[in-house]
Amino acid sequence: MSELLTIRDLRVSFPTHQGRVEVVKGLDLSLGRERLGIVGESGSGKSMTGRAILRLIRPPGRVTAAEMTFDGQDLMALPERRMRALRGARISMILQDPKFSLNPVMTIGRQIAEALDAHERPSRGERRTRVRQMLERVRIADPDRVARMYPHEVSGGMGQRVMIAMMLIPRPALLIADEPTSALDVSVQAEVLELIDELVRDEGMGLILISHDLALVSRFCDRIMVMAGGEVVESCAAADLRHASHPYTRGLIEAVPRMDETRDWLPVLDRAARAGT
Repeated sequence: MSELLTIRDLRVSFPTHQGRVEVVKGLDLSLGRERLGIVGESGSGKSMTGRAILRLIRPPGRVTAAEMTFDGQDLMALPERRMRALRGARISMILQDPKFSLNPVMTIGRQIAEALDAHERPSRGERRTRVRQMLERVRIADPDRVARMYPHEVSGGMGQRVMIAMMLIPRPALLIADEPTSALDVSVQAEVLELIDELVRDEGMGLILISHDLALVSRFCDRIMVMAGGEVVESCAAADLRHASHPYTRGLIEAVPRMDETRDWLPVLDRAARAGT
């Protein structure tokens, strides 16, 4: 499998009164056109990793890497003008909550069209057709009506589908989905993930799925990276997760309630295990 994204020794840091603190510490990552899940608790560095790939971390934050290449291009060396052209067109990112990611004063159709116009020059008729087709692909039953609506007029699940449509209409090669179901009801989460999975497979894209839900990610990804304290503590095939050996990963797995639960108490995660102690 040819590599789409290669990262070596990625470090992200921010200044504090005690000096700079690294929130991502020497991360290595290699991704082809496959589905990679990055999981961990809040503050583990997983979202910062996704933003660092798109160079969305601004000063006083600092990003360094021995190598960060996407499809043969050195992301660390690209000027900002070329990086802006790459975002969306080649690498897209689905953010967590559509209520805060969509523009409240623009119709949904216009926002999706804007994502297309940023990278292409379609005619008015082609733009309207592409927007309608994309809304249909994300399983919105009445795309013409929804295109005329504003974000506050749709549910959380539909808003997330709109976000997916916006990110995929330019046909990127890599999709980064940062907690795409965290703001959704449990009944809607599986539908949205199945939709992302279907679109990724159909388009032959690479996927980085960022989540705190280990069980959920293991069902939808080929490989899993577990992060704790800014470091990757374990990396394995999703099918081998039950054989994970790192104490921190084992703690995450054991802390998940089971449908046939017989334990009187759920185990408490030993956070000292993140350092392997």
